[in-house]
Amino acid sequence: MADSTARILILDDDADVACAARMLLRRRHADVLVLDDPAGLPALLARAMPDVVLLDLNFTPGRTDGAEGLAALDLLRRQPSAPAVIALTAYADVPLAVEALKRGAGDFLTKPWDNARLVAAVDSALARRTATPAQAATSALMGESAPMRAVRAMIAGVAPTQANVLVLGENGVGKELVARAIHDASHRAGQTFLPVDMGALPESTFESELFGHRKGSFTDARADRPGRFQAARGGTLFLDEIGNMPLAGQAKLLTALERREVTPLGADRAESVDVRIVSATNLDEARLFDPAVFRPDLLFRLNTIVIRVPPLRERPADISALLRHYLDVYEAQYGRPARALSAAAQAALQAHPWPGNVRALRHACERAVILGAGEQYDVDDFSVGQVTAAVVPLPVPVAGTVNATATLSTLERDAIAAALAQAQGNISHAARALGVSRAALYRKLDKHGI
Repeated sequence: MADSTARILILDDDADVACAARMLLRRRHADVLVLDDPAGLPALLARAMPDVVLLDLNFTPGRTDGAEGLAALDLLRRQPSAPAVIALTAYADVPLAVEALKRGAGDFLTKPWDNARLVAAVDSALARRTATPAQAATSALMGESAPMRAVRAMIAGVAPTQANVLVLGENGVGKELVARAIHDASHRAGQTFLPVDMGALPESTFESELFGHRKGSFTDARADRPGRFQAARGGTLFLDEIGNMPLAGQAKLLTALERREVTPLGADRAESVDVRIVSATNLDEARLFDPAVFRPDLLFRLNTIVIRVPPLRERPADISALLRHYLDVYEAQYGRPARALSAAAQAALQAHPWPGNVRALRHACERAVILGAGEQYDVDDFSVGQVTAAVVPLPVPVAGTVNATATLSTLERDAIAAALAQAQGNISHAARALGVSRAALYRKLDKHGI
């Protein structure tokens, strides 16, 4: 059930992509609009200004220069109450996405995206839109506990240097915000900060993604394209989730870091690159130092400085400030009155272990602001103790047992609902169980109103 009043616009001419994004986002956001042509954008903006826009950068078949998408981005940024923009681009168009970032987009996603990453990007865009720049940059680094003071001191000390930094911490602690804070306090602050999810790079295109390629170097290489290293030249390259890299990719990355140069696929000479490397992983250090998981020589290149971001359970003194911060943010975002926490809620939330860390706390605060109806926020408003739904087996009709009045549509709907329950809401797993593509499953979800 949607629990947000934010208005989301998906501007993409690919019907399957738009349908998939809409089906995913409408679980959390009641108002999700779709537009397949940027020519209709002025009329739509006159009727309803969105809070967040997912913007494709190419529309006309055969065009890859992104001119249509960038023109739409310029129009959006000129609006009096400009929406947050997340650029959508094919995997090979990262330099185009960097240009979109320079022209005002707040983030970009490559297709096909990871569902959790898309939801998180929209959530972050909404939070940034209502927060001040300082709040947006440092919210996950808030707190006056000794561990957080130590993290901020490390950032202040290392940022002005050129040292490579490895950020360690569990999911949801704010590793990317630490990396951004390092960049923003460095001499490279005016240049590009480019995040790359290393675990999401296909192994078959790893070199092309990072180092670029020359026209004709492989099938569909119709033009020269720079890689991430070239796109971030002069700035900071944030290599997120390095622990998910295959060993073969690790060897190629090590060579680039040792030589400070990259050779695009199909090129006969190397190019020097000037980037600062900040990397991150949620692997515990025992696994990170296991040679079967991660190359020691690459680790020594990346961990000149190590910053460990503490989980929220290790800094309970910061929980109260984080709760108040995010409640204030979402009260402003949704136009809700300011309310205090009840004593029972304060005690329960203070004692909660927060396995999802700051990210989980932020989502709990958003839920409380939207659904809380009392004069104060109570424990139940935050829903921090919900248990995951039990797995439901996929029904298999037995010959002679199907009700004569049951329709094929009803059986299809029941099978889809059961598959989703069995997969605990994971679209990819449910589609695999049903033997259909993700796009086909999204269309069926839309058809049945699931």
